[in-house]
Amino acid sequence: MPDWTDTERQLVDWLADMNEDEALPLAKRMLLDDKVDPMHVLDLCRAAMDIVGKRFEEGEYFLPELVLAGEMLDKIGAVAKPLIKQGSGGEQKKLGKVLIGTVHGDLHDIGKNIVTFMLDINGFDVRDIGIDVPVKKFIEEINAYQPDVVGLSGFLTLAFDSMKETITAFEKEGMRPKFKIMIGGGQIDETVRKYTGADAFGVNAVEAVSLCRKWMGVAA
Repeated sequence: MPDWTDTERQLVDWLADMNEDEALPLAKRMLLDDKVDPMHVLDLCRAAMDIVGKRFEEGEYFLPELVLAGEMLDKIGAVAKPLIKQGSGGEQKKLGKVLIGTVHGDLHDIGKNIVTFMLDINGFDVRDIGIDVPVKKFIEEINAYQPDVVGLSGFLTLAFDSMKETITAFEKEGMRPKFKIMIGGGQIDETVRKYTGADAFGVNAVEAVSLCRKWMGVAA
């Protein structure tokens, strides 16, 4: 077990147990009153999300718990992010640019939001273009933003065809070699990756961050 204080362990436990009424005030107190390093508080959140992810995989938690976990992360992140930017004087060098969106026909954004948040706190410049994103919009946003990595998210199995269609369109536009593509969400595995033509898939937000770090040549 990590070398946490009782308070830190309490925060992780409350977050992992979906105890929002206790976890959020504690996180705010740690950030604003106790002046705990915001990156450390977010590391504790990440540890809690790992536990949530395991419980989801084991069938103990279901989609509503993932939604609540994502909402708690957003609320803590909203307090922590300004403190991080303030502490770094806004000079934190970004590791790379990531454009992420949920493909057309799919309205799920929990997984995408968690990945966006994790990439952001790990030093990436992230542009989240939302859900049910048409191929044309992906192409327009890529041309405008010039990302190093494009993330396609989708929870439903029908999203696999949308991912394939989107990546095929990138190839037709001649832009495919300019960036790496990762896919994630739902039942994605190596077979789906091959089918869609993506470079890699991530089963969770931590893997997505690892992939982006690897592609940017940053040590884990």
